[in-house]
Amino acid sequence: MLDDPESRVIVCCGSGGVGKTTTAAALALRAAERGRQTVVLTIDPARRLAQALGLRELGNHPKQVQVEGFEPKGELWAMMLDMRRTFDDMVRVHAGPERAEQLLQNPFYQTISTSFSGTQEYMAMEKLGQLAATGDWDLIIVDTPPSRSALDFLDAPTRLSSALDGRMIRLLTGPAKAGGWGLRKVVNAGFSMFAKAVSTIIGGQLLTDASAFMQAFDSMFGGFRERARKTAELLRSSGTSFLVVAAPEPDALREASYFVERLSSESMPLAGLIANRTHPVLASLSGSDARAAADSLQGAPLAEAVLRLHADRVDLAAREERLLARFTRAHPEVALARVPALAGDVHDLDGLRDIGVKLAG
Repeated sequence: MLDDPESRVIVCCGSGGVGKTTTAAALALRAAERGRQTVVLTIDPARRLAQALGLRELGNHPKQVQVEGFEPKGELWAMMLDMRRTFDDMVRVHAGPERAEQLLQNPFYQTISTSFSGTQEYMAMEKLGQLAATGDWDLIIVDTPPSRSALDFLDAPTRLSSALDGRMIRLLTGPAKAGGWGLRKVVNAGFSMFAKAVSTIIGGQLLTDASAFMQAFDSMFGGFRERARKTAELLRSSGTSFLVVAAPEPDALREASYFVERLSSESMPLAGLIANRTHPVLASLSGSDARAAADSLQGAPLAEAVLRLHADRVDLAAREERLLARFTRAHPEVALARVPALAGDVHDLDGLRDIGVKLAG
């Protein structure tokens, strides 16, 4: 997948704590070292990606990874999504200087740009679309948020459009036409969806700010939806692959099943499941034989401890295999790759390189 020039976007998704960020970084590093012009985008606000790549911090625009001793055949760039800055940049580009300034200073906009449901996921799609449109990279790798919301960006354009479109927009963009009855109807019936996001703005000022926001935003709304449509098409294209990352544990694999089923229902191109941090058995001795040998030893505490540790590892490996076999029976069409657990955390390029080798088998 990394070597295929037709492969343009890889999306890593899964529940929290399973190693998505490390997986995304390892894939990006390996792709760059094999000659791809690669950028990795993380939506996870934790700074693990920057640390692993040897960077002090990541911003809302791609930064090239240039570390001593790192000389890839291609290039590696990395960035972390800043939801508010992405929204601001979108407004500046598409609204024109005067209208953009009106929007950016509007209290209603300042609230929804950071608090409105779906904003982060939509901005992730917006940033992905921007990266793809530049043509600067031939491979984009996306690291998604650590929860089921990792797939919410598939719904974000629809949810955000529904909230900002239709009757609500007609009433707020034409308050004079709607009249006092229309405004009362907004407050009493239709405005509840905004109430939580704009809790710091009250009374008539809320309506004034919201009306001004909608009037300024209305001119760029068509482009807003069109870009979301194009990015959704990109996610469903043959050049995109989704990788579900999971630990070999019941909860993580249940979440993985959810992701697999959701991707299938959305006709998203699923490449496979990465079972991360598995514990393969490193010797042919069975667990029962190891325990029997440990019981028979006298005066050799270290050897006994090693045998019992091996027996425990055999049991753990068997348990993981049962869980993965159950997943495979439920989803026989999903390819499966295993990545063994490492002795310590991955915190540098060498560690990421090691993960990349294991991912490639």
